[in-house]
Amino acid sequence: MTAQRLNDQAMLFATEEERWQAVAERNSAADGAFFYSVKTTGVYCRTVCPSRLALRKNVAFYDSCEAAEKAGFRACKRCRPNDVSGREQKSAVIAKACRLIEQAEEPLSLSDLAATVEVSVHHFHRLFKAQTGVTPKAYAVAHRTNRLKQELPNAATVTDAIYGAGFNSNSRFYESSNATLGMTPTMFRAGGQGATIRFALGECCFGAILVAASEKGICAISLGDSPEELIHELQDRFRNAELVGSDEAFEKLVATVVGFVSNPSTGLDLPLDIRGTAFQMRVWEALRNIPAGSKVSYRDIAEQIGQPTSTRAVAQACAANTLAVAIPCHRVVRTDGSLSGYRWGVERKGQLLKREQGAG
Repeated sequence: MTAQRLNDQAMLFATEEERWQAVAERNSAADGAFFYSVKTTGVYCRTVCPSRLALRKNVAFYDSCEAAEKAGFRACKRCRPNDVSGREQKSAVIAKACRLIEQAEEPLSLSDLAATVEVSVHHFHRLFKAQTGVTPKAYAVAHRTNRLKQELPNAATVTDAIYGAGFNSNSRFYESSNATLGMTPTMFRAGGQGATIRFALGECCFGAILVAASEKGICAISLGDSPEELIHELQDRFRNAELVGSDEAFEKLVATVVGFVSNPSTGLDLPLDIRGTAFQMRVWEALRNIPAGSKVSYRDIAEQIGQPTSTRAVAQACAANTLAVAIPCHRVVRTDGSLSGYRWGVERKGQLLKREQGAG
């Protein structure tokens, strides 16, 4: 584990509240950033220790094994916090695989990647998902898509850009281009020029609301204090698309959305234009299955999609959601039930949950 990565982790888990949350969730992203001791057992552990969760009052945090041992605690025999060789080896394997994917001129097969890092195919696939939150294939597609975004504006043709980014099939990329770019490659190359986004502003019980829709369906439901800020955010997202103010028909659609936001239990029977990475789409699909009035933890969602160590990646996918309430990321809370970040404000998150539970 590099010094830079440790510094990044330390910044992410700087407060005792954030550290306790990481311990409660057994967050692998915090592994190595700090250690915790348990007063009643006399041992100190890693954040991912499988032992039974101790009471908060008995837990203290340390930046290093040496600090924990100086305070009189001994290393846990289950998670072996002072044995970092295994963790460093796993991190090095995945870091090497990521570099191979990023530097490859053409897509590498799973077996080729596994052979290069000298790990079995099955173990490599499982380890890669646990470390990054996505499969090697999804990571490669995301990287090539980012390269394509950089190449499209300057390439002689769209086809040149697609192959220059490492895609070995024109047709295969076009099948998923709307989901990955949010529009066709030709439109993206022109900065979204040619795309038409209808939008309207209104008021709801949570303040200002903006609803926008593409030809595919509703692509934005935003909440805020300032209508101007909501419009600027939409303009930044679709910088060269044609933004069209609402007409009478669209006003009816907006009224339906406002009614739904005020009372999510009514459901929203309207098409949605959902755009994201493969991992985000899996998280958002899981969120849409949470019943109104219910709450789940980030770890619950991570386990539900089959990636129990990707709690932090789940939280990031929730933060990337642009369809308030329709994709109900407000129903995801910390393991102890407390509220965490929300794109449209933690106060609104609490209000939404209270209304759904009949207390608003």
